[in-house]
Amino acid sequence: MRYLEKINYSLKKLMKNNKDLYLMGEDLLDPYGGAFKVTKEISSLYPSRVLTTPISEAAIAGIACGMSMNNKKVILEIMFGDFLSLTFDQMLNHISKFQWLFNQIKMPLIIRTPMGGYRGYGATHSQSIEKHFCGIPNLNVISIDRYCDIERIYEEALNSNSPTLIIENKILYSKKQLQNKDLPFYDKPDIICVAYGGVLDFCVESSLEIFKEEEINVSVYNVNKLNPFQKDMIKKLSKLSKKFLFVEEGCGEWGFSEMCNSSLVGINDIKTISVKGPNHPLPSSKKWETELLPNKDRIKEAIIELYKSNA
Repeated sequence: MRYLEKINYSLKKLMKNNKDLYLMGEDLLDPYGGAFKVTKEISSLYPSRVLTTPISEAAIAGIACGMSMNNKKVILEIMFGDFLSLTFDQMLNHISKFQWLFNQIKMPLIIRTPMGGYRGYGATHSQSIEKHFCGIPNLNVISIDRYCDIERIYEEALNSNSPTLIIENKILYSKKQLQNKDLPFYDKPDIICVAYGGVLDFCVESSLEIFKEEEINVSVYNVNKLNPFQKDMIKKLSKLSKKFLFVEEGCGEWGFSEMCNSSLVGINDIKTISVKGPNHPLPSSKKWETELLPNKDRIKEAIIELYKSNA
């Protein structure tokens, strides 16, 4: 089953098991089924509970917020992750705060969106902006990848009765869904690579190739929960190796790599390198975009540099 099909299956299962669940977003109805076809067939199965919306991300985020406050379960699709910027006021000042302001009411709300580049969509449709939502109290931010249990993550997010932002990397939609056991793992790795989302594939390919070419053991760990940040997980990994490679698609300033590095402060003999996206807008040229974003060559170069460095 492909990544896209697994998400579609998970959404269908949630709609079947939750009669008070509504799916909302732009152009979700069949035969179109959403910009990336993730919601295909769902409106045909549940026509009264799939709501196609106006093209106003701020408005539909507010509507989803209000519905969830009134005992309705809601999954809202934002067509491109870049458009989350238009929901920011709702997310920061309403969705993440109303549970505290109104006596711990339940807010079973998931906002899901395709994120990231590598498809040549240009500066405003290729960004990875999830870091701007990480750090908001009471907003769960989760990235799903090819190696996680997508069905479980969606079910737990909805049953948490708290607002959750789920990031889906668009380059993964057509790829086969795998399992966590498919990630490269060594009992005593030379290097630990930590990443999330779409760049995990580059990390896995780099790990396998660098073992064949240089006999360097690189264990790859995927992070799904971005907020609250799993600081203890990163610290625990330092018992296995003192050399870390952090990979993220977004620009690294104030990002995932910085949080990982801060988790290791105070631990002796730690050596880290980060591979990140550029600190400027992405071009429309797919070839140039791929060279600027984390890729297999950049990751392999970082592994070799880290391996040769003295801790």
